[in-house]
Amino acid sequence: MNAEILWPTHSICIRPLSLKVPSIAANLYDRTCRTGFDAPGFCMVNVGQSIDSVAFRQLMVDLKQAMSAIHEYKTGHTLIYLSATRFDQQETTRPHLDGGPDESLLMLGYEPSKVDSELDISDYAKCAFDRDLSPKEFMARHNPMFQANYELLRPYTTPIPYFSQTDYRIVCINNSSAPFSQAQPTWQGTLHTATILNPDEAAQRIVNSTMIAPAPMGASDAISQSQQRAFITTPIVHRRDYNNPK
Repeated sequence: MNAEILWPTHSICIRPLSLKVPSIAANLYDRTCRTGFDAPGFCMVNVGQSIDSVAFRQLMVDLKQAMSAIHEYKTGHTLIYLSATRFDQQETTRPHLDGGPDESLLMLGYEPSKVDSELDISDYAKCAFDRDLSPKEFMARHNPMFQANYELLRPYTTPIPYFSQTDYRIVCINNSSAPFSQAQPTWQGTLHTATILNPDEAAQRIVNSTMIAPAPMGASDAISQSQQRAFITTPIVHRRDYNNPK
């Protein structure tokens, strides 16, 4: 592996002493919402154990609002929700993007689970850039669903460390497919890979999943305030079916 590509733990993992939203949001924004390759394009926050599921989801919503304020200050645009849902995900995946616009990010909230899992992030935008390809061209020519192409991404892949069974964790992932441009900077995306080490029908691996995207000032979230409140409070957990994605 090319050690220059892999990010050191301190640059991708945060364990705050207190859950102060502005400072956590600033760290998430700086590491995730990159327009070049001088930041990882992802970040994990270990929230610890002194929180419950509802408070955890409220924290996710508060962080999105704070990141929106940062984006407005830096760019004159805002960030909006495209989706928010909860699911039990116990299927291993290949490196992939979640469906979305050319610029988007995922804020994923992982609840404590007895189901052992690993999460890897692959900097496919940098891999594409190094080959004079756009991210979309790279995916068309080197789809990582195939093993030979997956090997191309190994030097650009970073495992998320300390993926604990006992802690609540938020992972922000740049989910973009926009081409690199110095003249008109756009978010540079990454792929994510989940490996489920011991699927367990008797247990759950709950992921609180939100997709967020840049939008002009004044644009409304694609999900209503009542849907956001339901996301925070609902006890319902769907089972993610990768054979029938929505």
